Amino acid sequence: MTVTDQARQALERQQTVEITTIGRRSGQPRRIETWRYRADGRFWLTGSPGSRDWYANMLAHPEFTLHLHGLDLPVRGRAVTDPDERARVFGEIVPTLDWAESLESWLAGSPLVELILDR
Repeated sequence: MTVTDQARQALERQQTVEITTIGRRSGQPRRIETWRYRADGRFWLTGSPGSRDWYANMLAHPEFTLHLHGLDLPVRGRAVTDPDERARVFGEIVPTLDWAESLESWLAGSPLVELILDR
């Protein structure tokens, strides 16, 4: 089994993950806990509407580390800005969240990043 296969299996089981991004201004590693989501057959990072330091860091430095139980993986984030793709992905994610506000608020104000595992 490849590391990518192990990562996919771990991501299927683990919704809470940690990521380490590189600070856009400081250049220093920044580790945070966040949730991963699955939609359109792929894995995503997002958050409720609002600005996020991890997203700004990822825009500046798309390569980051994904921490899963027993695995620290180099991955790449692909920021999703295309309105149709955002609508499709958020259309799968938001209805599963009983605490989420409207789909429209997520489309307007939430970051959306695809996790690219095959590096």
